[in-house]
Amino acid sequence: MRRTRNAKIVATVGPASSDAATLRRLFMAGADVFRLNFSHGTHADHKARLNLIRDLETELGRPIGILLDLQGPKLRVGQFANGPVTLVQGQTFRLDMDKDRPGDATRVALPHPEIFAALKAQTDLLLDDGKLRLRVKAFGPDHAETEVIDGGVLSDRKGVNVPGVVLPLSALTAKDREDLDYGLSLGVDWIALSFVQRAEDIREIKQIAGSRASIVAKLEKPAAIAELHAIVAETDAVMVARGDLGVEMPAEQVPSIQKRIVQACRKAGKPVIVATQMLESMVSSPVPTRAEASDVATAIYDGADAVMLSAESASGKYPVEAVQMMNSIIVQTEADPYYREVMEASQTPPEPDIANAIGSAMRRVAGLLHVATTVAYTSSGYSAMRMSRERPDAPIIGMTPNLHAARAMALVWGVHAVIIHEVESVTEMTNYACDTAENEGFATSGQVIVISAGMPFGTPGTTNLLRIATLGQPAA
Repeated sequence: MRRTRNAKIVATVGPASSDAATLRRLFMAGADVFRLNFSHGTHADHKARLNLIRDLETELGRPIGILLDLQGPKLRVGQFANGPVTLVQGQTFRLDMDKDRPGDATRVALPHPEIFAALKAQTDLLLDDGKLRLRVKAFGPDHAETEVIDGGVLSDRKGVNVPGVVLPLSALTAKDREDLDYGLSLGVDWIALSFVQRAEDIREIKQIAGSRASIVAKLEKPAAIAELHAIVAETDAVMVARGDLGVEMPAEQVPSIQKRIVQACRKAGKPVIVATQMLESMVSSPVPTRAEASDVATAIYDGADAVMLSAESASGKYPVEAVQMMNSIIVQTEADPYYREVMEASQTPPEPDIANAIGSAMRRVAGLLHVATTVAYTSSGYSAMRMSRERPDAPIIGMTPNLHAARAMALVWGVHAVIIHEVESVTEMTNYACDTAENEGFATSGQVIVISAGMPFGTPGTTNLLRIATLGQPAA
């Protein structure tokens, strides 16, 4: 079950991909991590899907990652008395807290006091994914008088975005907290936190999740971009959520922001996922546009750890074909000699600590000796992530006795996770690394491998050992 690529694929599970046969086909086509989107479906739906994924994992003997994506605080207008209304450029339109009174062409409820608390004169409000734009002229703690800048049709429960404003609200709603508790009880591996604005949001969810799951910060607000490095330092991974990001910021800025985020994560050694509309046309077409294929390839050239399918695999007509296409694009891109040049040119100096020094030395040794593979013996996945940060030319085997760590490593660039039992000595670890490299098809007798680990064994975050071994020779 070895992949022939380094970047990973995250596939969203939904109505089009909820049965055991389709999930199996998605994994065989290239899906490494399955995303459960808690914006849709019931707890029972998600539990059934998770159980099928775990059954598949047992059947195939390969760790599979599961990512729970929390909905986050969705800001929406209320309902209208007589159906959709048309807002005309230049007219006045009122937003207020009176959620019991249906809206009309002059006003509608906006039952979110945190928005009114953060408003300033001339603040722009975007409605229905940016299709309509209102500009605040006057406001109070429970209302805002606005001028319609970009008009259009507005209907019930459409979303509201407030670009450039840090809203005084938690990224975790009451629903999110219930979903988080439920997901943790099921044993998901990653939690994606929506609507992240600051590093404090990550600390808040980590206090709840603890070591039970790793956290992905979804960056979809301008406020988050302003706090990029603080958020990256706090989180376990990042998702470039280009949907809302493209609503709240000018579309022409999103590509450069994507590159900034990927570069920041690469430097910090944190996995980064590029998401949203990557192969959008494959929701209804068996082939993508050339622009979409180029979009996926660009994310790979940038060094993203993973690319994600949303509606393409969740509700589209061609979920398996979408994964196959994404897999093919990644394989083709990584086979390009220019890709290796880009990885080398984009390498940044590591932080001056022991774990990063071991990772950097591993990369140099692997290149100098042309090793068959690198092996990270790791209890938490940390050693494997330090290796992955260096983007070595040789494959990475993440060898771990921790099933959760193995599943989490399914998201990390270049890492092929293998579960083994606890080892007690460096000799035993070396022998297991050689056996694993051979059994998994990464090396043959006489070839050299390089191994990293942390001493004492079983202590997370203690990468401090580098060892070189030759298959077929007894470990000293």
